[in-house]
Amino acid sequence: MRASVRSKKFLRLFVSYAILTFVAMAIIYPLLWTIGASLNPGNSLISTTLIPNNPTFDHYRELFAGKESLPYARWYWNSMKISFFTMIGSVISVSFTAYAFSRFRFKGRKNALTLFLLLQMVPQFSALIALFVLAQMLGMINSHWLLILLYIGGQIPMNTYLMKGYMDSIPRDLDESAKIDGASSTRIFFQILLPLSKPMIAVVAMNGFTGPLGDFVLSSAILRTPDAYTLPIGLYNLVNEVMGASYTTFAAGALLISIPVAIVFLMLQRNFVSGLTLGGIKG
Repeated sequence: MRASVRSKKFLRLFVSYAILTFVAMAIIYPLLWTIGASLNPGNSLISTTLIPNNPTFDHYRELFAGKESLPYARWYWNSMKISFFTMIGSVISVSFTAYAFSRFRFKGRKNALTLFLLLQMVPQFSALIALFVLAQMLGMINSHWLLILLYIGGQIPMNTYLMKGYMDSIPRDLDESAKIDGASSTRIFFQILLPLSKPMIAVVAMNGFTGPLGDFVLSSAILRTPDAYTLPIGLYNLVNEVMGASYTTFAAGALLISIPVAIVFLMLQRNFVSGLTLGGIKG
């Protein structure tokens, strides 16, 4: 009997570690190839090797050489600005929205939650034409602020569900005790719920920061000139040219995007894991 239990436990552990190893390799192997490509001389991937024979940092220097045809520093700044303000706006808007749905009962509440759920199922590109026409009507083509507002609006449905679920797990007794002591709803929100919701705020902040960095479809519809480009658009143009495609420079530029993402993740890591696991406790 004990041998059977041990064998089943060993089999479960073996399968678990095998899956983890496979997932780790699926993530690490492409990353190593990207690093190798960024250090390989030349522009083609045909002669690229995982471990370069003659590694060079010329592609990284080329990104910041200040060429008019490759304003990488400008693209980097545009992306960081858009990501930062999207993160701030998402945290503020989602916090208020989730608090309203979690702690108040009002007419249309269930219908609004259902609408949020349906909005998550609609692909972003389905509204692309309408958003482009809106940008033209407002005269905000190439406007980063319009793009930020669109990103914030797109973050609200999904993140509201996550934060609402987390706030639902916070006992209402805390609210009632604070009200007995004379605290208003605003004070309860800022001094009780927000401090207790730090894990989920970290999740929303991470989603808000990384979302714009990975978006190409919406940003390419709004931003039309090279000075206004974000990193996804600018890097895409590096490999879109038939004769002048530079895949190794693209690899170097893509790796540099991960630096601010890694920094934000490390800053929020402690809260990020617990917030993501606890956000789905209640609907």
